[in-house]
Amino acid sequence: MPIVALSTETTDWVSRFADEVIEESERRAGGKAASPATAPVVVVASGLSPSGPIHLGNLREVMTPHLVADEIRRRGYQVRHLISWDDYDRYRKVPADVPGVDDSWAEHIGKPLTSVPAPKGSSHPNWAEHFKSAMIESLAELGVEFDGISQTQQYTSGVYREQILHAMRHRGDIDAILDQYRTKKTPAKKQQQKPLDEAELEAAEGSGAAAEDDGSFGAAGYFPYKPYCGNCEKDLTTVTAYDDDSTELTYVCDSCGFSETVRLNEFNRGKLVWKVDWPMRWAYEGVVFEPSGVDHSSPGSSFQVGGQIVGIFGGKQPIGPMYAFVGISGMAKMSSSKGGVPTPADALKIMEPQLLRWLYARRRPNQSFKIAFDQEIQRLYDEWDKLDAKVADGSALPADVAAHSRAVRTAGGELPRTPRPLPYRTLASVADITAGHQDQALRILSELDPENPLGSLDEARPRYDKAEAWINTHVPADQRTIVRDEPDAELLKSLDEPAQKSLRLLLDGLADHWSLDGLTHLVYGVPKVQAGFAADATPKELPPEIKTAQRTFFALLYHLLVGRDTGPRLPTLLLAVGQERVRALLGE
Repeated sequence: MPIVALSTETTDWVSRFADEVIEESERRAGGKAASPATAPVVVVASGLSPSGPIHLGNLREVMTPHLVADEIRRRGYQVRHLISWDDYDRYRKVPADVPGVDDSWAEHIGKPLTSVPAPKGSSHPNWAEHFKSAMIESLAELGVEFDGISQTQQYTSGVYREQILHAMRHRGDIDAILDQYRTKKTPAKKQQQKPLDEAELEAAEGSGAAAEDDGSFGAAGYFPYKPYCGNCEKDLTTVTAYDDDSTELTYVCDSCGFSETVRLNEFNRGKLVWKVDWPMRWAYEGVVFEPSGVDHSSPGSSFQVGGQIVGIFGGKQPIGPMYAFVGISGMAKMSSSKGGVPTPADALKIMEPQLLRWLYARRRPNQSFKIAFDQEIQRLYDEWDKLDAKVADGSALPADVAAHSRAVRTAGGELPRTPRPLPYRTLASVADITAGHQDQALRILSELDPENPLGSLDEARPRYDKAEAWINTHVPADQRTIVRDEPDAELLKSLDEPAQKSLRLLLDGLADHWSLDGLTHLVYGVPKVQAGFAADATPKELPPEIKTAQRTFFALLYHLLVGRDTGPRLPTLLLAVGQERVRALLGE
């Protein structure tokens, strides 16, 4: 399918932000360009701290600017989407539930993330690279194009040296800005809605609550720079003296007692504190658009304070929507410091990239939403397939068309998709019943539509694999479907005449209705026929008690086939069991 550029008249939130970002970028460059091709490169940014698993809440930090950048690219502009890896942040705490990590990692608290060992068994050189790697793979699968910037590399190679010296020369001005907020009350915990990573935790703790947030205070005054100790590598240091002319800086480590004097104009083992570091980067990179979590919205928070500090570096605050919390069906709020939270890689094991992109694209940044790892995923897929059909036949609303377009393709082309996207709930049922037997799965799926049978499972991939992974990893063992080996002779013997007749009607119709649509018609039609109505009578033509009769009939079939009151959709279950075995289990 050819790439279709979305009209600037499209009313979705992405297009509206794209309009604002293009206008702001051109205004900063001195006026409107003659054409998109001659316009300045538009810079949007995200920041991620690999302090632990980078989860689905953090993904909104990336998807929001990605979608806006992609829309701008579709219009012919050049765009850079920067992802700043905050891998030079301090290792703050040992996350819970991270495989290969135990309490011994606590000895590394205070070191840069890139100086902390990776979890046991990891092939990566350090903690930060271990968690960055998984996110990079997921972003590639999601079609996210970005320029990654390691803050360890930036700081240790001296890229920010002039910015650091400038901040130290203007420490009084920075201190005055920060001092406006130091008496402000820390935002209530219940107001925090964004998952907390390294930077966000500092922001949430408030301006005076954490020394590493505002900077170092001591007898020598305020300093917006933190050296990492030359002995223990930790940032538990206090600057005790600094000379602007020579740039000589003396610090003492409060952890190991080590002290040294260095020249800051050639020293690369330290960083600006967060509330100064972030606006410095806005100015250095020329960022026009960067979102932030709602934790940054209160007085004294990083985004608000940064809007004032950025001027010290000769820059401007980017346009930035605040984005809301992303939840998980059946799980509490996500926090990477706690561990055990679903990551994009976890989501991509059970859903196609298009569906995950759509969940972020269809909701405005300030709207919260949930990502389903439970039964709700089946409903989400039904909703997605329905939208897919509406887009194909031209009946979808413009905003829905826009969200769909952003989900299935980027400016670079379409994302790979399943050739035969069969219903997810059907694929999950088949995977459940066949328990890894691919030949059986192919047989059942081929019988769904006898006039257009599936030639191989590859036609249903990767969706089939995602559904199978969901069944195997997120459906409890006691909810899995196990077909009876032998008929339930006792139950069959106890059936009254109406129940026996219902089974007879079903068995008599099996051969002529052996397809997904045919069996659907048959199992819903048996109770209607028994009550004296036509099998294709509509609900409006039927009395309410027919629904009760259908539920009773369905429960009987489930008991006879799988020994439970419920199970996969009966038409799919019947196809999976096969005609011969169905007849045997139903007493023929």
